[in-house]
Amino acid sequence: MDRPVTTPRSSTSGHRPVASDRPITAVWPGQPYPRGATFDGEGVNFALFSANATKVELCIFDPSGRRELQRITLPERTDEIWHGYLPEARPGLLYGYRVHGPYDPARGHRFNPNKLLLEPYARHIEGTLRWSDAHFGYRIGHSKEDLSFDKRDNAAGMPKCRVVDPAFTWGDDRPPRIPWHDTVIYEVHVRGFTMRHPDVPPRLRGTYAGLATAPVIEHLQRLGVTAVELMPVHTFIDDRYLLDRGLRNYWGYNSIGFFAPDSRYSATGRISEFKTMVKTLHSAGIEVILDVVYNHTAEGNHLGPTLCFRGVDNASYYRLSPEDPRYYMDFTGCGNTLNMQHPRVLQLLMDSLRYWVLEMHVDGFRFDLASALARELFEVDRLGSFFDTIGQDPVLSQVKLIAEPWDVGTGGYQVGNFPPGWNEWNDKYRDSMRAYWKGDGGLIGEFARRFSGSADLYEASGRRPHASINFITAHDGFTLQDLVSYNEKHNEANGEDNRDGHNENRSWNCGVEGPTDDPAIRALRERQKRNLVATLLLSQGVPMLLAGDELSHTQHGNNNAYCQDNEISWLDWELTDEQHDFLEFVQRLVALRKHHPVFARRRFLQGRLVEAAGVREVVWLTPDGQEMTDREWDQEFARCLGVYLAGSGIQRVDRRGRPIRDDDFLLLFNAHHETVPFVLPQMHADSRWSRVLDTARADDPFEEEEFATGSSYPLEGRSLALFVEKRPAARRHAAPAEAPRAGPASTRP
Repeated sequence: MDRPVTTPRSSTSGHRPVASDRPITAVWPGQPYPRGATFDGEGVNFALFSANATKVELCIFDPSGRRELQRITLPERTDEIWHGYLPEARPGLLYGYRVHGPYDPARGHRFNPNKLLLEPYARHIEGTLRWSDAHFGYRIGHSKEDLSFDKRDNAAGMPKCRVVDPAFTWGDDRPPRIPWHDTVIYEVHVRGFTMRHPDVPPRLRGTYAGLATAPVIEHLQRLGVTAVELMPVHTFIDDRYLLDRGLRNYWGYNSIGFFAPDSRYSATGRISEFKTMVKTLHSAGIEVILDVVYNHTAEGNHLGPTLCFRGVDNASYYRLSPEDPRYYMDFTGCGNTLNMQHPRVLQLLMDSLRYWVLEMHVDGFRFDLASALARELFEVDRLGSFFDTIGQDPVLSQVKLIAEPWDVGTGGYQVGNFPPGWNEWNDKYRDSMRAYWKGDGGLIGEFARRFSGSADLYEASGRRPHASINFITAHDGFTLQDLVSYNEKHNEANGEDNRDGHNENRSWNCGVEGPTDDPAIRALRERQKRNLVATLLLSQGVPMLLAGDELSHTQHGNNNAYCQDNEISWLDWELTDEQHDFLEFVQRLVALRKHHPVFARRRFLQGRLVEAAGVREVVWLTPDGQEMTDREWDQEFARCLGVYLAGSGIQRVDRRGRPIRDDDFLLLFNAHHETVPFVLPQMHADSRWSRVLDTARADDPFEEEEFATGSSYPLEGRSLALFVEKRPAARRHAAPAEAPRAGPASTRP
């Protein structure tokens, strides 16, 4: 539960806050840098950017946050930075700002000193926003709307900023630095992941500390993931209209503080809790990636509240309409867009990113609606200033960078167009794999391209397969269980008459909408889940799993659970036998991928001849065991194909320069509803095929069995099978058998 703003709390550092009966008596000029409130061991420097303000007042509050004790005018202004130094201030001090200047929305200015404002650089934000009309710079209901002016003081309902002491004992903490090609990402919501976990102490559930408990770490290690991607943990605001309906902004894509971990996820109220979580995950060999929202803020459009940036300097922080600066340019669908063209705004974002890397030790970032960050004027520029700045930064250029490569503006869809050094969420992969296993026709070519790492999207720019973040499900959309259980979205709980959320989900309910006791349908759903997860983990590129999919988590058909801070979204850890079986299946698949580098190549498959083995590195096959032709790629009815992957053709060395070799594998896919006899090709003389996986075998998908080359394998409808080639040791370097079919290299995908 969120703590009210009036809740007393000790300081984040152990220092006692300034006593209420001891007002600040000394104000020194201070320095314009660093930005924010900075404790240097003797006092606190305050520095706030505002190009258009006429006066800035620092407001100091008592330890409860209820009573404003003092207002101190920052005495100096240097290069549009207002600053002052309080030698008597200490960590734990609660504060906010009142910024004076013109209130002239027609010119883009919305200063209102009656509104207490959060510090854009605040490291810790205390309490929650208590909504009232006083938070708006204009009079709600006035005929002139935002052209009117509101004189009410909003301080009683505002969170407060807290001065922190950054001291923390990191000890021997080291970033795991998992190579991209070995990375398996796990998308996690901090709160929902542990709220129902029976082995996490109740007081720690839903918190950073809960995520660092032994049962959670054990689950992550058994699953085999190498990185957790945390949904937004920057301080965010619950939308007023949601609270009025008894709902919450559960996902958190509504940021108001780019430096402060949201306190609703803290069991202790100390930022050290977040650092301890990172340190614990690192010790388990797991990286921490943050989902960050820098494209917009929680202040909305011209009718939104005045909480931070709008009141500090609206004309600088936001993209305003050139025709009428009263209004905002909205490329995000959230009412506003941050102004990346302004150097101080760009500096804010760079400072925030570096803070999370250097002070909080995170390992990378996923950028929400990243195309909005690349817009220079109106169009998306892949070499915009934001990306230029990150690319040359000695800190940020070395961490993992993931783009959500679209926004809602014209030309915002930019999959494949981000610069080198960036990886991208690949929704083309998601859509293709969903549609293929749903049974749609004419997709085998697209399926092969996505399975092979999407070279058509990334190779031309010099990027590698790991540029593609492959996913079947994510927080936005159906869970895996719901993907095979619902044809239609069921978002009634959101209170919008089921109008919200995506309508095109490429899902299939397997015959019945929602829960069923029909054993045949339940078995088919489990098989489809195995097909989808196996495809994901055996594809080239970086797989991303949605937390809870391995537990068969359902949201009961809700594909937009952004406002459901309840059991719709919280993971249920009490598993049935069926759910335990699927969890074990996912665990074994992740282990198989990690054990065999052929499924995580560093370079794209090109059909090159592997001279030592006498075969090409990849061969795509028809069910008769022959190589695919152009005519066969274009067949609308085709839903079955195979691929041979030569482990000897990896063309990769380890850290010490030693060649990496792997087994040779055969993968068979059948999205048709009927069994297809698939001829097992003879790639080498005297070889045999050993089946190591068949998703149609519900009792034991990993049961091994050998088959002769040239034999016909009954590939059941809607199933995937994986074989490893077995050759006598003495013949592993002998000449190959006759190729399945003469012809050019299989480069079509």
